[in-house]
Amino acid sequence: MLRVFAVLSATALVLLVGGALAGVYMIWRLSNDLPDYDHLARYEPPVMTRVHAGDGGLIAEYARERRLYVPIEAIPPHVINAFLAAEDKNFYQHDGIDAQGVMRAVLTNIGNIINDRRLQGASTITQQVAKNFLLSSDVTVERKLKEALLALRIEEAFSKQQILELYLNEIYLGLGSYGVAAAALNYFGKSLDQLTVAEAAYLAALPKAPNNYHPFRQRERAIARRNWVIGRMEENGFVTSFEASEARGEDLVVTPRPFGAQLVDANFFVEEVRRELYDRYGEERLYEGGLSVRTTLDPELQAAARKALREGLVAYDRRHGWRGPVGKLEPGENWHKALSEIELAGDIAPWTLAAVVGLNEKSVKIGLRPEKLISGSFSEDVVTGTIPLSEMKWAREYKSENALGPEVGKPADVLSVGDIVFVEPLDGEEGKYVLRQVPKVNGAVVALDPHTGRILAMEGGFSFELSEFNRAVQAKRQPGSSFKPFVYAAALDSGFTPSSLILDAPFVMDQGPGLALWKPENYGNRFYGPSTLRLGIEKSRNVMTVRLAQNIGMDKVVDYAERFGVTDNMPPVLSMALGAGETTLLDMTTAYAMLVNGGKQIEPTLVDRIQDRWGRTIYRHEKKVCEKCDAQEWKGQEPPELPDLREQVISPQTAYQVVSMLEGVVQRGTGRTVASVGVPLAGKTGTTNDERDAWFVGFSPNLAVGVFVGFDEPKPMGKGETGGGVAAPIFRDFMQAAIGDEPGVPFRIPSGVNLVRVNAKTGQIAQPGDDNVILEAFRDGTEPSQPEAAPYSAIGGEGVYTEGQPDVSLGAGTGGLY
Repeated sequence: MLRVFAVLSATALVLLVGGALAGVYMIWRLSNDLPDYDHLARYEPPVMTRVHAGDGGLIAEYARERRLYVPIEAIPPHVINAFLAAEDKNFYQHDGIDAQGVMRAVLTNIGNIINDRRLQGASTITQQVAKNFLLSSDVTVERKLKEALLALRIEEAFSKQQILELYLNEIYLGLGSYGVAAAALNYFGKSLDQLTVAEAAYLAALPKAPNNYHPFRQRERAIARRNWVIGRMEENGFVTSFEASEARGEDLVVTPRPFGAQLVDANFFVEEVRRELYDRYGEERLYEGGLSVRTTLDPELQAAARKALREGLVAYDRRHGWRGPVGKLEPGENWHKALSEIELAGDIAPWTLAAVVGLNEKSVKIGLRPEKLISGSFSEDVVTGTIPLSEMKWAREYKSENALGPEVGKPADVLSVGDIVFVEPLDGEEGKYVLRQVPKVNGAVVALDPHTGRILAMEGGFSFELSEFNRAVQAKRQPGSSFKPFVYAAALDSGFTPSSLILDAPFVMDQGPGLALWKPENYGNRFYGPSTLRLGIEKSRNVMTVRLAQNIGMDKVVDYAERFGVTDNMPPVLSMALGAGETTLLDMTTAYAMLVNGGKQIEPTLVDRIQDRWGRTIYRHEKKVCEKCDAQEWKGQEPPELPDLREQVISPQTAYQVVSMLEGVVQRGTGRTVASVGVPLAGKTGTTNDERDAWFVGFSPNLAVGVFVGFDEPKPMGKGETGGGVAAPIFRDFMQAAIGDEPGVPFRIPSGVNLVRVNAKTGQIAQPGDDNVILEAFRDGTEPSQPEAAPYSAIGGEGVYTEGQPDVSLGAGTGGLY
């Protein structure tokens, strides 16, 4: 018996020693095979790039992992305590492995095995850092041993605060949120210091399995888990009983933030910024580099641009009739369910979809698409309304851009039961709606600071979600007569004055063998005899512009087009003087800005400044250097002067003369609709052959704005749909919102310019009794000294100006740009 006991004891001792040696060997082997944890000290996690408006408001985020990295000092104690209570209450007492926690988990798991429940872990926060940063998530003994060994080494190499900082910035908390700072914003729209105890406890409930405690799909479980964390905080003395009770009674209110653009009004602007950042820094730095981008966007002007463009496009669309419903319900189909299944572009709100469920002689009864909830599901509430006959009178049948069906007499002339249509709530009328349709025509608006080139607003179309094509920068279109100011600028620098006379009479050019004669015409197919340069631009006379370009030479016109950045490689042919080349709205608006800023070259920009993740400025648009701005104190010295590095494109005097003539376009010419804003404005209309493109580009002394309208696939917009009728009202409405309530600021007159009273028709010195007198801008030495006796000399031939008989119309012709 003793021998048997001795044998068994010896065997047990051998096995124990052997097991110990095997364990020591395994630990030695695993220790030599551990990943390098030194890089934790140099940890640079992927951090989202954040884009801000000019006023500092957040307008977009770009990231693969939505993370904001914050130092431990910036994380409030109650947030830290919530995670300690939920994940590792002995964090500050253990050396990486919590022996008490391990024993507690072993005992708990015996019961879990018996009851076939999921096993509990006992990982400390340090072990989770080791796993998240250095190891895989494989559930193996070897991985757990490595995790424990790494935890011990990490505790030796890093302070508790450093470990906690790594953990709280790395953990995934659902809704695409990495780290507590991003989670606070994405779940509650708050910074960390604004979180309540209940909100911090909910975030602390998420690290193990965010989807198990989803705020919408698993709401009851989420609240129960949050309350459990609050209880643990109370047990550990992190909160008082009263604070715990108050936190448990707080409702769980989660309002997820959208990813990407945060400001619906600015989708086109933000996408251009994203493209610029991608081109400048590449994909990885854009989505992981933690850039902080301060843009030039003015949110109020952006909202005004979007509103003015949408209303202008809708106004054009309504003039051309009703193209029919967007869909039709199947017989017997549930309209509530059918509408909820239709995708709807979010950026056309407050428009929504509705189904026609009944109609009578005076109105249409509609059922509205159910509201989409934050959770992604749809409301069960059934909402109905009516469209009064008065709000669908516009919906005459579309036949062509120039033809409509009969007038609408009753709702049945437009709609029938089962039709699916767009509607918008009628202002001030509960339950009543306006019939809408998405315009086929599209357009763009750009507004920029003419002195710096900062783009303050950019709207590239009716809806970004329906079409991401940005017509402000990507569409190359013919500018028509909006190009004429640069022809006139070239003429003024060639010795002409605003009062110089040009013959407005038929012009015919032989284009070469086999080609038809070119016969440019004015809009309306009329000719007006000798007219001043000012009158030519105010009334947008084509033939005068062609004669002027022929006189100064197209090479000079091409040179001015390139100076102003309107277009490159323009062929030196006369039709280009009428805007037959192609350019973008942004380029045209920038060129006009150089006129009003005194002829200084500017570069349009979307971005003011870019900082890296450490706050260091890595890009700044403003290149000026102020050498004397670092004075320690004021000792009576003169204030420092900032150098003006802008290149002079044309002289300030010529620039002002063009500005003055463009002010006349608004006061007396094709842009008169803009004058109702009530402050000094200037600009030029532009329309191309068959009304395919409509433009208005103009400015106040401190704001340059361009508007373009046209079909994406160019086609006629309809007779009479000119720049003055389509684009100018959009410009007017935007300017009314932007500066209409401000005191009027006159355009700046540079030295070397004299204002002289002249007869607006003849350009001669005004005489007593003249009833059409204006102040004309002349460069020093070019103003007329006394009236010239008739006949007046005019470019293009000798013409006699006869009061009251200016028309020398030759009837219909071949058309042209106007």
